[in-house]
Amino acid sequence: MADRSKFLKHGDIVGVTCVPFSGGQPKGGVDDGPIEMIRFGILDQMQGMGYQVELSEGMDKYRSMQPASDPPIGNMKNPRYVGMAARRVSEQVKAHCQQGRLAVTLGGDHSIAMGTLVGSSSVYDDMCVIWVDAHADINTPNSTDSGNLHGCPLSFVLGLCDKDEVPPNSPFEWIKPCIQSNHLVYIGLRDVDPAEKAILRKHGIRAFSMHDVDKYGIGQVVEMALDHVNPERNRPIHMSFDVDALDPSVAPATGTPVRGGLTFREGHYICEAVAETGCLVALDLVEVNPLLGDPESLRQTVAVGCSLVRSSLGESLL
Repeated sequence: MADRSKFLKHGDIVGVTCVPFSGGQPKGGVDDGPIEMIRFGILDQMQGMGYQVELSEGMDKYRSMQPASDPPIGNMKNPRYVGMAARRVSEQVKAHCQQGRLAVTLGGDHSIAMGTLVGSSSVYDDMCVIWVDAHADINTPNSTDSGNLHGCPLSFVLGLCDKDEVPPNSPFEWIKPCIQSNHLVYIGLRDVDPAEKAILRKHGIRAFSMHDVDKYGIGQVVEMALDHVNPERNRPIHMSFDVDALDPSVAPATGTPVRGGLTFREGHYICEAVAETGCLVALDLVEVNPLLGDPESLRQTVAVGCSLVRSSLGESLL
């Protein structure tokens, strides 16, 4: 990918941000996801592909910044912690993008995408987003039933929240709309809240569910998704990949598994096809949770997370 990147000044350098963060959902362990991926050798694997790796500093600060008291604001749980962590993520991702590196962020729960998308879009203002996930993650603070903010990041960056949901001095006041609804496409949806379905319809957001994958095949789905957000293949791409997009038989160690997901090859094909465009400028790999499941489930999920990253960086079968 380094040789054919259309937008990266230094396509041979990967800027990695590790975000050991679990504040956007209630299950402990997802904050250990990036640490386990490093233990499994993801940084060495990138270097083995010929990339130079620049690692953001201060990974431990994501845990130490948790406030002693963080009562709900409306429905939102841990709002101050999520807001502070996302802001730090945005600054680190922005720094990598400004340097012309491919920004790779390892989570952590998916609430951190508030930060990754703000950070990348501040450098690439015309970019599009490919969201690979079992869930839509587009609830607003008022529509979420659970209050878990890993189900809400897109509503913030799309500007879908009402003023009463993000009042002055809110922990999320710093987030300004930075993604256009027609620059977002989903792949892999299969567990979408009624309120989220209404949001998708209201704003005309293109989504390819697992029904579409079954009907058309993953090759055609990816082509249609790219044609929707990037028809000329001349727009930067930020891909945000939640491992629960994969079937639990492929990636069992994750917090919200849903049966009927992407196969191992379907997930990798998405990454390979996006890499082939030469348009990828930022990648999130999130929701690996080492505490869920037995040691083999952990090994399997961490291994597939690492291989998805490698495929996104241009690793191919031949």
